Amino acid sequence: MSAKADTAKQQQWVRDTLEPAIEEAQKGECQLLFDAAHFILEPFICALWCVTRLFIKASAGRNRINVLGVVNAITKEILTLNNTSYITAETIIIFFKKLRVHYGNSPLKIVLDNARYQHCALVETAAKSLDITLLFLPSYSPNLNIIERLWKFTKKKILYAKYYETPAKFHDAITDFLQTISQKHNDDLKNLLTLKFQPFKHQNAFIYPV
Repeated sequence: MSAKADTAKQQQWVRDTLEPAIEEAQKGECQLLFDAAHFILEPFICALWCVTRLFIKASAGRNRINVLGVVNAITKEILTLNNTSYITAETIIIFFKKLRVHYGNSPLKIVLDNARYQHCALVETAAKSLDITLLFLPSYSPNLNIIERLWKFTKKKILYAKYYETPAKFHDAITDFLQTISQKHNDDLKNLLTLKFQPFKHQNAFIYPV
């Protein structure tokens, strides 16, 4: 967590914004989703013990694939939208429309960070027209977004100590992993995506039963 994070604001946001949304989602009154993005093809170091020196191939350059994704707070369903160019406000709106079609008329609430491409008038207007409520996180608060755990898990499985000969193979690996993660790593997801949020200043975490 960034040293710039304001723990008091985080606790207030959890109490005043996130906790009521979780309660609504648990009652089936809305779908609560957590949103975020990005993977870069570059070397990721991991621990390797060996009696002889080994040279391991590493990818050159910094090719990237952008992954817009949401995790359903209750069902743990994962939905994504990928591209290899840029994430813009228009991309966010396209993804919101995809979510609206997927969830039908169910009220949607999305937890998301303050990236400029999504915390802007264009996106907020589109969200309102789609009956989507945006719950913007306090600044520097990735610890309050459960999808960050999903991205970390994905990097561990797909990027750490892995070599991809071409960007296309890297893109395919990310896409295939996220498309099958619910089937292949269901137990891991249950442990990772709990509604437990650590404020870091205190030893006790915020815990909500699912």
